[in-house]
Amino acid sequence: RHIRPYRNFISILTDDSVVTPPGKKAAAEWFEVVETAEEADAAICFIESPISVGYSPEDRAAGGNGYLPVTLQYRPYTAKKAREESLAGGDPLEDFTNRSYFGKTNTAANEEDLDLVIRTKEQMKGKPVIVSVTVKNPLVFRELEPYADAILVEFGVSPDAVLEVITGKYEPTGLLPLQMPADMDTVEEQDEDRAFDMRVYIDSEGHAYDFAYGMNYSGVISDERTKEYGRK
Repeated sequence: RHIRPYRNFISILTDDSVVTPPGKKAAAEWFEVVETAEEADAAICFIESPISVGYSPEDRAAGGNGYLPVTLQYRPYTAKKAREESLAGGDPLEDFTNRSYFGKTNTAANEEDLDLVIRTKEQMKGKPVIVSVTVKNPLVFRELEPYADAILVEFGVSPDAVLEVITGKYEPTGLLPLQMPADMDTVEEQDEDRAFDMRVYIDSEGHAYDFAYGMNYSGVISDERTKEYGRK
């Protein structure tokens, strides 16, 4: 995986990096790992939700307010439906009160995670492609889902836990603890003080990626948790 330089939460610029997902090493304990799609029976892509930072010192130095949209998609995103006048503002270290990022563009530092999945789908020529996504923020699955035969969402578990699900050793029981938006427009249009008001992504099978949605080997999970907490 290639991750371009980005400013972390304390505004330090990270290095351009190529990382090998821990899942690739762990997979060798479960499968025979091969180097080409022609040799493989199936492929597993270990990726991360879009890495995005909402502030740019370079924009500030160039005369802007420094604020950028936090994108939940991999491809470049331009905030065409953001507020032109921000609700927040007034930091004593700033000589302005409007923090709007309307009309500005941002791109995920790990945009090439999406390219990895698309390229793998093409190379596998119809053989299964499983995508395991480490989720740190909600993401726009519309970019990703058409290229995956199965998607596993995890929030920081070990690679072995993911592989136990893939191999059938453990049946998944988890439910989404948040909504996955249909697109970035619905992210901008939601009310900041209202819960569950986003249009959620609906996949090719008709499943809505809403709060408390999840699947096990039998299909969509329906149990006491979904009855109490699921979206009606």
